[in-house]
Amino acid sequence: MTDRNALRLSGTLLLIGLVVYEALQFPHPGSPTPTDQAQFAAYAMSSSWAAIHLGEFLGVAITTAGLLVLFFALNLSQGIPRWLGFFAAISAGVAGALAAVVYAVDGVALKQAVDAWASAPAAEQATRFASAEAIRWLETGTRSYQEFTSGLALVLFATTIVWAARIARPIGYLMGLSGLLLVVMSWVAGTQGLGASARGVLFEIVILSSAVWTIWLLVVAWRMKEPVEGVARAINDRIVSTNPY
Repeated sequence: MTDRNALRLSGTLLLIGLVVYEALQFPHPGSPTPTDQAQFAAYAMSSSWAAIHLGEFLGVAITTAGLLVLFFALNLSQGIPRWLGFFAAISAGVAGALAAVVYAVDGVALKQAVDAWASAPAAEQATRFASAEAIRWLETGTRSYQEFTSGLALVLFATTIVWAARIARPIGYLMGLSGLLLVVMSWVAGTQGLGASARGVLFEIVILSSAVWTIWLLVVAWRMKEPVEGVARAINDRIVSTNPY
């Protein structure tokens, strides 16, 4: 049976992580012009860059924890669903580790590089810009793989949910949709870059679908009642433990 308390914890962590991450998209610095020059100039002017990206990483870390707890909440004991859940948890852990690299590059290294470019004398501008652009490319590659492993984790968890039917199957379908879109986003990042307009559209759909299935999961978890079998077993165990004969 599904672990009700673990499922509640998983849903809570997933919702908190999503809210924290999405809330920090609003103050995130940027320029409406998609060129690196315009974006780097906006980044250099930001005084809250490090704090925003640290908060984003915190949101991703909380989400990762929620997915890992979900594996235990589903309480899969054997068979293909357990292996699917196991590999989903591994993919989520790998995605969390890659996210740490992404935000170390984006939140620290890139900021220092664009600051150095913005304050450099004219003779050094081209060299400084090339350094910042190289760091951006490193971020792009790492983020592409982070999004791929995140999407893979969601697809595997979705397959597990639909297969085992421990919770409502439509949650699994929406989770799978989010995962597939993340995989597509990773491909777009790797082939067209982070500034591709298609990524912006995909990102909005991922956030919307993730919000729906996360809230749905949390509602299901908090409305879930303790299984009758579990109550009967607990009563029986207590009777046996208190009976001296």
